[in-house]
Amino acid sequence: MSTAIIINPISGGASPRAARARADVARRVVDAHGAPADVFVTEGVGHARELTKAAAARGARLVLAWGGDGTINEIASALAFEHVALGIVPAGSGNGLARELGVDRRAERAIADALHAVPRAIDMGEIDGRLFANIAGIGFDAHIASRFAAATRRGFAGYAGITARAFTGYVPQHYRITIDGVEAVHRAVLVTIANSAQFGNNARIAPGARVDDGELDLVVLEEQSRFATICQLPRLFNGTVERARGCRIRRIREVTVEAEQPMAYHVDGEPVAGGRSLRARVHPGALRIAVR
Repeated sequence: MSTAIIINPISGGASPRAARARADVARRVVDAHGAPADVFVTEGVGHARELTKAAAARGARLVLAWGGDGTINEIASALAFEHVALGIVPAGSGNGLARELGVDRRAERAIADALHAVPRAIDMGEIDGRLFANIAGIGFDAHIASRFAAATRRGFAGYAGITARAFTGYVPQHYRITIDGVEAVHRAVLVTIANSAQFGNNARIAPGARVDDGELDLVVLEEQSRFATICQLPRLFNGTVERARGCRIRRIREVTVEAEQPMAYHVDGEPVAGGRSLRARVHPGALRIAVR
């Protein structure tokens, strides 16, 4: 039973030339730990999913995702409901799930830890038929995800710049949210469905969320004014977002979000065009994760 290491060569704003260096590091670490491994480099969107399915079919016991939340999403989605474990080598712009799980940011240490970890089960979410391991969102964060996906400048600086510019023109929408048969209408900046606590870079949108509690955290942030919204941003980084005016957080197993216009949303930072109704739910213990 071998290990597969799947590398996104451009995650986190890296040059495509980083692929060889990352592959060399991966081979050196697995050789030092006596763990047979196959190392692959992705060539585009969807390739990581294909490589993961092929590795699982060959009998891999562990697949390491070397990249950001988008790469992790592709690999985790392919491993959901299976016995093959996921390991993470964080190399993205935000590394939300990796930070939440305490994965070492040093690639050598992250690989070694995954090789020796005892896998455990964590939950996954699903929205509109798409799985997510960290966070899905509708509204402002989906708008940013779409802009970031089309940007040429990657990394945290690029993401921060896009976010700052988008604040001036973004218009909140009205959403009809149904939980356990009870409807409520909100004019919200964002509707976040969180499996873990943070977007990334320690911006904690759902401070109480846990990846293994069998629930998701629904965060609805209504806008009082644009100035007030901007003033509340520091709460993302000090763990007090639930105290922000207009913020409501609720533990859920399932939710339906509706709007008069088709909704854009994101899964783990990857933008998706949706319809006027989106259903989200939790899959308890759907993913095996190898972290220490």
